[in-house]
Amino acid sequence: MFGKLKEKLKSFKQSVNSTIKEKLSKEETVTEEVVTKEIKEEAKPVKEGIGKKIKSLVIEREITITQRDIDKPLEELEFALLESDVALVVVEEILQSVREELLGKERKLFDKTEDLVEDALKGAILKILSVDGGVDFDEVMAHSEKPVKILFVGVNGTGKTTCIAKIGKRLMDLGYSVVIASGDTYRAGAIEQIEVHAERLGIKVIQHEKLSDPAAVIFDAVKYAEARHIDVVLADTAGRFHTNINLMDQLRKIQRVIDPDLVIFVDEAVAGNDAVERAQQFNDAVGIDGSILTKTDADSKGGAALSIAYCTSKPIMFLGTGQGYTDLVKFEPEWFIDRIFE
Repeated sequence: MFGKLKEKLKSFKQSVNSTIKEKLSKEETVTEEVVTKEIKEEAKPVKEGIGKKIKSLVIEREITITQRDIDKPLEELEFALLESDVALVVVEEILQSVREELLGKERKLFDKTEDLVEDALKGAILKILSVDGGVDFDEVMAHSEKPVKILFVGVNGTGKTTCIAKIGKRLMDLGYSVVIASGDTYRAGAIEQIEVHAERLGIKVIQHEKLSDPAAVIFDAVKYAEARHIDVVLADTAGRFHTNINLMDQLRKIQRVIDPDLVIFVDEAVAGNDAVERAQQFNDAVGIDGSILTKTDADSKGGAALSIAYCTSKPIMFLGTGQGYTDLVKFEPEWFIDRIFE
């Protein structure tokens, strides 16, 4: 997971480290020349070896990281992040944050440069991933009036239906009762697909005939949940692009009919910048509360995971990490950072 991104960040740390090492080498040479000159001028017996005296003076001195030291490594980092499908606006934010953190930093000559650089990178990425005022999925579940209505949106082929099944499994494991609304009434096989998942998990599915009004299907699922005191309604919808006016109007109708507690955008992590752009478009068109990225186990770049929260100002809620129903990880910025710096 995120293997290429790990390599790019490691390369940046090594690049800065190499630059500072070269600077240190020059600093030590200058120090040795100065000390040697001072000793000769004093013309006094030296109680300690010249090497020890030089080492003592060097250790006590500090070196300041300058713009010149980090210009080239930052340029390399910029290209590396863009190659990892990180959105340009996010790349610029990371570079600015790292630059501000490192520039003018003073450190002992024998401190580890890579640790300093890694801390700067971690701080920049944490800032990118942290969303002020974003909703927490589990908090909504715990404190919202039941049934909690969750609407899933996105384009076709991103694993939305399987993602709904995974969320259903997670909720049941936490003790919640669940019903699924089969609101994708257009795609061939969509109703059958959700039925298979639901049967395996023991979840009731509310469905109508193919090409039925999806708003009516989801409305009936909510009424079913209310009558039977079921905790959560998971509403599937047909995949669509924001440019399809009729389908987007239909999605707005569903929102008016059921007034969802959460609207969750689902896309593939491997889609990179395409997923980021689609998340922005859905957020602009209907408003989303958060995102779920599927297939992160196959994502070596990490660009979507780094970019979506920042570009939509809405949190990533979960990552799909495999094909099994339990292959779903609640997204935490610290967890993500640990993965890319392990």
